[in-house]
Amino acid sequence: MARVTVVGGGVIGLTSALRLAESGHRVRCVRDTPAPATVSAVAGGLWFPYHVQPRDRVAAWGLLSLSRFRDLATDPGTGVVLREGVLVERAGPERWWVEGVDGVREATASELPQGATSGVVARLPLVAMPTYLAWLEQQCLAVGVELVTGRVGALDELEDDVLVVATGLRTPGLLPDVVVTPSRGQVALLANPGLERWFVDGDAPDGVTYVLPHAQWVVCGGTDVPGSEPEPDAAVHAAIVARCRAAVPALRDAEVLGSRVGLRPVAPAVDLRLRTVHGRPVVTNVGHGGAGVTLSWGCADEVVGLVRHVS
Repeated sequence: MARVTVVGGGVIGLTSALRLAESGHRVRCVRDTPAPATVSAVAGGLWFPYHVQPRDRVAAWGLLSLSRFRDLATDPGTGVVLREGVLVERAGPERWWVEGVDGVREATASELPQGATSGVVARLPLVAMPTYLAWLEQQCLAVGVELVTGRVGALDELEDDVLVVATGLRTPGLLPDVVVTPSRGQVALLANPGLERWFVDGDAPDGVTYVLPHAQWVVCGGTDVPGSEPEPDAAVHAAIVARCRAAVPALRDAEVLGSRVGLRPVAPAVDLRLRTVHGRPVVTNVGHGGAGVTLSWGCADEVVGLVRHVS
């Protein structure tokens, strides 16, 4: 078995490290940012292949992850639950992602907002990211992954047999031929008044609108625009709160807990492949856009296969 260094400690890096160690490799994961400070921690956590390509590979990775998250939902310690919700369609049905997903049905007229032409109702995993990332780190430690804090300036600094690069937006600084650009996602956090059902209206007239209820808080969004400003915009925050309260009236009096920004690592397509860099095998696992959580387990399994090919 190989000695493998995974660079990057978000959900993609940690899941890759975990699966590699479970497969028998000696693994360390080097990250310059603790998991709670990564873009993964800002994610709303709904399993859904959002803003990511290519569809055929995304669908396969997503279904593998869906199966894993459904299993994890039986353990309260993971932060994963299964919740029903409605995905609104305003430009007509676009349901490539539902193939292989059980329990999807047509939304009724009473479940749709004004102006919506159609929608689907599904019971999908919803992941409380702070809890889940802490669980994922503990799983890594339990199978012998060495978690190292440090910043990798160049891949030549690392001496292990195989490298796995899961560094999101930092990747072009390590591999200049990789194209990854930031898309700014701002969300508002509201206290949960008792909601259990999620709601997503990606083409809402006033902007992307989603309401993702966790046990104590609700992630309300959002934005998906090019940009790298990490601080929340007050006007954008107010607009998000207003349209989510309009979409889900139960939030009208919910306490506003704060605002967060995450920079999605967007690419023309997920870059998951084996390459040779200065004579050494390097696996890239980057460019997951708004679907890092959704694709994490499926992509990690492919990473294991690629490392097996060279070890």
